Amino acid sequence: MTPLFFTPSTVPRARAAQPTTNPVFAALSSPRQAARLALLCASVLLSACADFSGIAPMARALLPESLGLRAVPLPVAASHAPAGGASAAAASKENNFDQNWWRSFQDPRLDALVIQALENHPSLKAAQTRIARAQAVIQAQGANDKVQSLASLDATQQRFSAVGMYPPPLAGGVYQTANVQMNLSYEWDLFGKNRAALDTAIGASQAAIADAQQARLLLSTQVTRTYLGMVRLQAQRALQQQYLAQRVQANAIGKARKDAGLDSDYEFLTVTTSMAEIRQQIEALGEQIALARNALAALTGKARLDLEVPDDAMAALRASPVQDSVPLDLLGRRPDIVAARWRVEAASADMAYAKTLFYPNINLTAFVGLNSVGWGNITHAGSEQWGLGPALRLPVFETGRLRANLHGKSADLDGAIESYNAMVLEAVRDVSEQLSSLQGIAKQQREQQLAQANAQALLQIAEQRFVAGLVTRSAVLNAQSAVVPHQRQAIELQARALDVQAQLLRALGGGYGSTNTVGTASAASNTTP
Repeated sequence: MTPLFFTPSTVPRARAAQPTTNPVFAALSSPRQAARLALLCASVLLSACADFSGIAPMARALLPESLGLRAVPLPVAASHAPAGGASAAAASKENNFDQNWWRSFQDPRLDALVIQALENHPSLKAAQTRIARAQAVIQAQGANDKVQSLASLDATQQRFSAVGMYPPPLAGGVYQTANVQMNLSYEWDLFGKNRAALDTAIGASQAAIADAQQARLLLSTQVTRTYLGMVRLQAQRALQQQYLAQRVQANAIGKARKDAGLDSDYEFLTVTTSMAEIRQQIEALGEQIALARNALAALTGKARLDLEVPDDAMAALRASPVQDSVPLDLLGRRPDIVAARWRVEAASADMAYAKTLFYPNINLTAFVGLNSVGWGNITHAGSEQWGLGPALRLPVFETGRLRANLHGKSADLDGAIESYNAMVLEAVRDVSEQLSSLQGIAKQQREQQLAQANAQALLQIAEQRFVAGLVTRSAVLNAQSAVVPHQRQAIELQARALDVQAQLLRALGGGYGSTNTVGTASAASNTTP
């Protein structure tokens, strides 16, 4: 439909054209009565326009208390926060997001790799561009509350119609026209339309900041886990090299016994075959280490990794003590959950904006400038022109379109809420799984340490019997070989514990942080709904 415009310039003409006996226009003869009638008409039209009854979101966000959590407030949103790293840093501080969580492993080489990745990886730079774009939208929406101005300058050579609206001498002649004008407009935000649009933009901006934090968290987790996997492979390769050295000694002894006729070729070939298998395993581990180094180089934005990592690097890593439970309130600061909450806020504000479209717009427009026929006359006295007046636009016949739009915004809000709920449940499951794995690995490590201690005791007995001349050197070497599988298992369990710790820190949004909370996740009690 075409919006209705009411301006002071049209109302007097309409009033003058009506007979004075008309009761409506007789009432308009009094300014107070005219104001009352205008207010009554506006009220009737307003009540007819604002018809969005029966449209409301159906989804309901999960209450923190239903999952044993404490409600964590969203970070304060600055409507004109600077784009880029400053915004992300401020929001992460409000959100208690530990940006340097990987330092808990106390490995300077890992620290250097993660910092290089965060400085050079394109995914983080792309996330920063999305923040800048969202901040630009905020600035654009914030400008709606200000006076809008537009300056124009027109200079035209024109032939005027001989039978048009212009009288002679303009009619049928060719003249130059000039127009210099400043247009001003201001919209009264009586129903909160501009505020709702600004809130929508702020929610989208804050979600973009949280997404950038999530990208940072995922990238640092990927670098950390790749590094932990590489040092595990190096530890296993070093162990296999030690095992190969033992097999070389056993092979020398076996060859001497075969040459002396004490052993057959079968026993000698058995030792030789095992040496070939060990060398093959060492080469396979070397291939995997090279692939891990290539992956770390790509993550840090380099063609090749120039960092030297010793074979005993895993032994220097420090894992946090295994906990029976951790505060589940930390989930409220996970960047992906914060982003989902801000998207709910943005969708809610967007729905509020859609409701304001049912109400009229009230604008005040004005213009001032110079207008003349003949370019040289633009500066002459009398060329001034100006105008001032309000404008009212009512969506009288657009209810169907507006209700359809509101239905769509309500569906968007339902989708945002359900996505948030699904993310919260997945986060609770994620944390519970990591805790279960950590506790299970701790139990396996205790059993493995007991088995390795027994193998070490048998090796010690074999060495004592060898010194006493009761057994040969081969028996000692065999006892040493029996210890190697337990050592290999110890490396695997330690590496798994470190890797699961990194995943737990990622699941909690980075680090354990404050423990002054009430909700906890425990592997012993199933908290996953």
